[in-house]
Amino acid sequence: MSAAAFPDFRLGNVLATSFTGTLSERHGDAVERIPTPGRLVDWLGVSGLAVDSCTAAQLGRARELREAVHAAATAAASREALPASAVHVINDFSARGRAAAILTPEGERRWRLGSASGVEDALGVIAADAISVISGERDGRLALCASPTCQAAFFDTSQSRSRRWCDMNTCGNRQKKARFKANQSRTPRPGG
Repeated sequence: MSAAAFPDFRLGNVLATSFTGTLSERHGDAVERIPTPGRLVDWLGVSGLAVDSCTAAQLGRARELREAVHAAATAAASREALPASAVHVINDFSARGRAAAILTPEGERRWRLGSASGVEDALGVIAADAISVISGERDGRLALCASPTCQAAFFDTSQSRSRRWCDMNTCGNRQKKARFKANQSRTPRPGG
């Protein structure tokens, strides 16, 4: 199946929350954006964690990490206790990965993944990123999307820290269109 046959990725600036976005509309008609091992390879590639291949078992482990990050980020955004099982999964993935941060000649950070365990190393980078975000090491705040069907955890770095949508192009626009349509149906038409 070609990449065009799959739903688009929703990429953000924060690796961990972008990864949780590979399953969207969790409270509506869920959209799985990494349904196959090949699609996980695609997502890792566009996220700066290129790997050559992925097995079905690695895809299963990736989804386990994704759900743990989602649970912990949701709890943190809601100012609730982090689920112990999610913390354990995130820590385990972080400890298992052996990726090395490298500096490019342009002054950017990239990741060097081990050839034998590329997917596990990539998942370790995602887990470490989740730890950084959830622990409050970064300037910003975790928030939950205001869309009732989405409610994805996202990292708000806006100046006011008052962003409402995980993605303005999807959830935000959908809500704006719904409000507009509701307002149009309540507004009397001239001559009618």
